[in-house]
Amino acid sequence: MAKYSEEFKMKLVAEYLDGNIGYGSLAKKNNMGSQTPIRDWVKSYESQGMNGLKRRKMKREYSVQFKLDTIQFMLNTGASYLDTAVHFNLNNPSLIIRWMKEFHEQGVEGLIPKPKGRPSMSKKPNKQKKKEEKKLTREKELERENELLRLENAYLKKLKAFR
Repeated sequence: MAKYSEEFKMKLVAEYLDGNIGYGSLAKKNNMGSQTPIRDWVKSYESQGMNGLKRRKMKREYSVQFKLDTIQFMLNTGASYLDTAVHFNLNNPSLIIRWMKEFHEQGVEGLIPKPKGRPSMSKKPNKQKKKEEKKLTREKELERENELLRLENAYLKKLKAFR
């Protein structure tokens, strides 16, 4: 569940946009620890309207190219996370923070979506298949056995000779 409801966010944004009160005073009035969320909400509302304040119901996957474009825009222009989020119609600047961190740590590979959750139980290769591969023809089995018996016989002769 979200910490702040859409109605609460809209109420604070409307109160700020009326122009009677600033971010800091509005945060104190509503017992918020920081004025940053209010500033983010106002910017999102100004750029995207009510959709900027809504939580996304479905998780959206972004392409690697979109993530790279976002990071390149931020690096080239020197824009803040919030400004970049507004430019690309993202309502959550922390997405860009995470993408930037992964990009710096792992490069482009860090931006590739990773499978979530526990991996499915893969069936181990059957030992029977290996046994079937190992099965030799009857003739080859007899040749192998014959060779082993010759080696054993030679070993026993040498052992007898040393005694």
